[in-house]
Amino acid sequence: MASSKQTVSPRPRFKSARQFWLRVSEGLAVSQLWSQFEKDARSSYRLYSAGLDDLQTKGSLPRRGWQIAKALFWAILEKLTPARRVLLLLALILLFFPGGGFTYINGDKHVEVQGLDLHFWGGLLMFVVLLLELADRVVMKRDLEIAKDIQAWLLPGAPLQIPGYQIAYATRPANTVAGDYYDVILRPGREPSADRILFVVADVAGKSIPAAMLMATFQASLRTLSTSGVALAELVAGVNRYACSNSAGGNRFTTAFLAELDPATGNVVYVNAGHNVPILRKKSGAMERLEAGGIPVGILAESAYQVGTTRLERGDWLVIFTDGVVEAVNGKDQEYGEAALIRLVDRESGSAPAELLRSLLAELDGYVGNTPQHDDITCLLLKRT
Repeated sequence: MASSKQTVSPRPRFKSARQFWLRVSEGLAVSQLWSQFEKDARSSYRLYSAGLDDLQTKGSLPRRGWQIAKALFWAILEKLTPARRVLLLLALILLFFPGGGFTYINGDKHVEVQGLDLHFWGGLLMFVVLLLELADRVVMKRDLEIAKDIQAWLLPGAPLQIPGYQIAYATRPANTVAGDYYDVILRPGREPSADRILFVVADVAGKSIPAAMLMATFQASLRTLSTSGVALAELVAGVNRYACSNSAGGNRFTTAFLAELDPATGNVVYVNAGHNVPILRKKSGAMERLEAGGIPVGILAESAYQVGTTRLERGDWLVIFTDGVVEAVNGKDQEYGEAALIRLVDRESGSAPAELLRSLLAELDGYVGNTPQHDDITCLLLKRT
């Protein structure tokens, strides 16, 4: 009598568990998950501990520890709505309250009375608070993603093709949306030989949604005024007047660097409005700093701006960046620094801007490690070939 063999799928439970884990972890390795957790933990601690540096602690070490713990507790609690604070406090009380039942003696009999499991109800309340906060986060994340898409529409796509020049640019927001802005704008002349290219990198004071909204108004005013055909000095003055009308009395200012290039000659006129000083690296290795300008836009409506001039020769680099690049910090709270940026440009001056930009971002990643990014990072590179 012939025997039949039945094929059984190997360890279906383990297969289901693996699929569950891949879905939860999105395929990340344990080391990647731990790295992500470290970044999240440091970022959260920085959020909740803001202001603890100003806390006046006195007395013995246990007393100072108690003061810090109390301040941190209130910092966390005040991030919640009043109703959720009450729920969280009730949950903590139930979690730390002795649970179980009690026993009493009735004559010669021991009667045990089972009470409510307070720990269970405390945990349930904590779970409810978590669900409410998660719902808010999902809604906020959806809105931020929409804002991120809108902001991406405001930034240039593929680099403008300029014969004899190569361009590369990139930005990394510290949060979902950024207060940094960069642009490359063609300013047509009456004849093709009179065309000019406007390069802009700006950094709105602050981060996230408020900075992103001001960045959008800066971009709108700049784009509108750049079509009017005015000289660069008048263009910056117009942007400044508009920024002052939306800067909350100068509290919401913007640093900016604007440079207008004549592609035929390589001549550059520029205005540095309180921005990080860009680097013009000559083919010989000499460095020129583009400092002429004035104060950030949005502070003083009638501020005057000085116009600087320079020239790009073949093999020269123009490196424009925001403070998020040179002020990126590692785990020891040490800044990346402008000297490191200059060394990188020197080392890779023979490469194309896109390659140098990739090297810069990779070097920043290696330098900061798991330290959370504290500011937006933006860099624009221009090379005359």
